[in-house]
Amino acid sequence: MELKVINEQGQEAAKLQASDVLFGRDYNEALVHQIVVAYQANARSADSKQKDRSEVRHTTTKPWRQKGTGRARSGSNGSPLWRGGGRIFPNSPDQNYGQKVNKKMFRAGMAAILSELARQDRLVVIDDLAVEAPKTKLFAQKLKGMGLEGNLLVVTDELNENLYLSSRNLPNVLVLEAQEADPVSLIRFAKVLVTKNAVAKFEEMWG
Repeated sequence: MELKVINEQGQEAAKLQASDVLFGRDYNEALVHQIVVAYQANARSADSKQKDRSEVRHTTTKPWRQKGTGRARSGSNGSPLWRGGGRIFPNSPDQNYGQKVNKKMFRAGMAAILSELARQDRLVVIDDLAVEAPKTKLFAQKLKGMGLEGNLLVVTDELNENLYLSSRNLPNVLVLEAQEADPVSLIRFAKVLVTKNAVAKFEEMWG
């Protein structure tokens, strides 16, 4: 599989021979959906708390006598059937929303995403990406020169301080190290700019 390598003017400078296993895989929508949902579920924190029938404020007095009223029998106004009563299966702070995805499935899902990005011409490779000083303006000008304005994910093999400080004030740009790349970020950005060393890192991790 050949990937387009651009220079700092946004022009195609060379071709990079990449792994067919990682960048030439068929797109499996069901698998990609599964790993995206699992990733979001594993990032979810259980911070909601609901009360069961023993925890709500209620009286222990029987609302009305058992027989003779014509109404259904009732023993407590804390019943889940009553307004203001407890929940039958309440949420608790120790609830675990995590979903297990084995390594083989995750690697296959990431390969499917990268392959689809390459097919849609949303994946661009550059030799290296560096900023001379930690200034947002310099980094924005560099991206503009490459024709990569807008919604952009930048993946490098190693995140240097200048690049991090220059990018963090750009609202539609996210810079990640290759080992921190996740399925949600790869999907939600319109363009993905990857350095050559980051491509090698991807092949090492998921190839």
